[in-house]
Amino acid sequence: MANAASGFAVDDDCKLKFLELKAKRTYRFIVFKIEEEQKQVIVEKLGEPAESYENFTASLPADECRYAVYDFDFVTEENCQKSRIFFIAWSPDTSRVRSKMIYASSKDRFKRELDGIQVELQATDPTEIGLDVIKSRAS
Repeated sequence: MANAASGFAVDDDCKLKFLELKAKRTYRFIVFKIEEEQKQVIVEKLGEPAESYENFTASLPADECRYAVYDFDFVTEENCQKSRIFFIAWSPDTSRVRSKMIYASSKDRFKRELDGIQVELQATDPTEIGLDVIKSRAS
């Protein structure tokens, strides 16, 4: 089912892998890429549960847009173990204008396909998705 605004379909694998992250915690993170030739959003990288936040941020290209989902574990002030699922729209300043426009126009529809997102972040450089930002947005 293509998005009228941008014409991109969401590959079923995207939804399937997201459900596995959400329900079974099979992955720590998922990086999604818009494949312009195939006119669809695909899974580019899956992060194993043991991978760190640094592994996640390192998997985002420095000059290309991506969508990503990150399952963040933290401990509350009451000492409760919790997790939040973050949706990150990665759109670095150095990426192509066309790419930024495509990702921006497709974001809301793609995000709707992933039921269970708790926090959304829009980032144009690594400081906007630093671990301190994630921690402050999680609680």
